[in-house]
Amino acid sequence: MTTLVCLPYAGAGASFFQPWQAIAGDALRVVPLQLPGRERLIDLDPHRDVGLAVDDLHARLPELLGEERRIALFGHSLGAVLAHELAHRLVTDPDLTLVRLFASGSPAPAAGREHRATGLTDDAFLARVSEFAGYTHEALEDPEMREMILPTLRADVEMHENYVPSTDLPLAAPITVIRGEDDELVSYEDAAGWSKATSADFEHVEVPGGHMYLTEAAPALLRLISSTVL
Repeated sequence: MTTLVCLPYAGAGASFFQPWQAIAGDALRVVPLQLPGRERLIDLDPHRDVGLAVDDLHARLPELLGEERRIALFGHSLGAVLAHELAHRLVTDPDLTLVRLFASGSPAPAAGREHRATGLTDDAFLARVSEFAGYTHEALEDPEMREMILPTLRADVEMHENYVPSTDLPLAAPITVIRGEDDELVSYEDAAGWSKATSADFEHVEVPGGHMYLTEAAPALLRLISSTVL
């Protein structure tokens, strides 16, 4: 069985992926990674640098994997660049087999981020993030929840917008890029740029929906992933 290691988009926690195991059934083992500053790690300061975040995630991964040695990575938006950086570390581990990287809702690593929200006032920041994502999480409508979530969301967005790849070498593992066909944040060409990020097989998949297609399309997405890694 392949273990699918999942990395969250900005502001999200590992709990987003918890329903995926029941949906995937016996086809995959789903292992979500948790970033600090949210859920059970709420008391820890959130990361503001992708390299430091991946150092942390990579160090904690062995205890989550156990004896599993066949791994695929999935990341959406911020999670895609975290997964890309983590993939470059995992391909050098002789005890692991990185089957494939699934990069979702993200331009290619070297593309940079033209549209920014970092540094804006709270209201302008949240409006810009909602514009990027194409939806507003209901928790942000509650003043107390907003106060709790905002610092971590700001840190995640800053980390994403300032991301610079740690290497320009292509990944020695296959990549599937997934994009919502109505995504107004990531264009078809943006997603297609991932073809230059691998020296192995590349697949570009367009699915129904916008930038946050995965919030409503988990069953179809997991069928795609499981059929690809068989």
